[in-house]
Amino acid sequence: MPSAGLLALLDDITSLLDDVATTTKVASKKTAAVIGDDLALNAHQITGTCANRELPVVAAVAKGSLLNKLILIPAALLITAFIPALIKPLLMVGGAFLCFEGVEKILHKLLHANKAPTRDSTALAHTDPAELERERIKGAVLTDFILSAEILVIALGAASGSPLHVQALTLCAIGLGMTVIVYGSVALIVKADDVGLDLQRAQGQDLAARIRRGLGRLIIISAPRCMKLLSIAGTLAMFLVGGEILVHGIPPLEQGIHGLTQSLTSAVPAGLSTILAGASKLLATTAIGVSVGLATVTSINLLKRLRS
Repeated sequence: MPSAGLLALLDDITSLLDDVATTTKVASKKTAAVIGDDLALNAHQITGTCANRELPVVAAVAKGSLLNKLILIPAALLITAFIPALIKPLLMVGGAFLCFEGVEKILHKLLHANKAPTRDSTALAHTDPAELERERIKGAVLTDFILSAEILVIALGAASGSPLHVQALTLCAIGLGMTVIVYGSVALIVKADDVGLDLQRAQGQDLAARIRRGLGRLIIISAPRCMKLLSIAGTLAMFLVGGEILVHGIPPLEQGIHGLTQSLTSAVPAGLSTILAGASKLLATTAIGVSVGLATVTSINLLKRLRS
């Protein structure tokens, strides 16, 4: 009967959506920390953009992020089905690149912070702003590609026991959800000062108007500090995420860090052991990320000198 067939179809759809919701919930918990790093990194990448171009830049990077997902989701499913051994090396290369990029940003800030303007910097100042914006978007999309790859691989691991169509729908849900959350949050962060300015313009002497003006002043004062903090957090996130990728890809290294945290927390009360274990793992992973970044930058500079 047609009605029985329709009910069976609706039951299948409901069961599928329930499976996807369950796997998406598990995958979301496992990728939450990386999505937080992604938010810090993207806010860091947008820092320094002209105020009237902040939202267009965020929109362009979000568009590039969606294109990344359109490439990564089918690629992840195909690699998992046919060449699963290739996922780890690709992630390792991406992790090393993040560490390299973080060290380059720090070295550039340290080496060029107090230098007088040079011929190159003068030329850079006269570079077409549209070209500089395109370079900023290009770098942000490339960083998003690496982080998205890690997030999708983690999500794929959480859904590994499910059928292929459930895995595909889970990756689509995670990919779309993380893009909306990350770039929606970045847009709110970079436009916080404009919100504060609007609040500060509130007219009237009643209590509500005074509260709005006070809140606006607070936002305007704190917005630059928050952006600076996010810039620092974004650089640290490069080492943390890159180091985590490398540690997970080298089992002896991961076991060594696990043994180190256990030895440090063995004589500590139970209440502090979890905190100490997390902090020591965080420091060890970040140190590995910095070391790999320094080694990569040094190797590339040596190769450039030898070639020249």
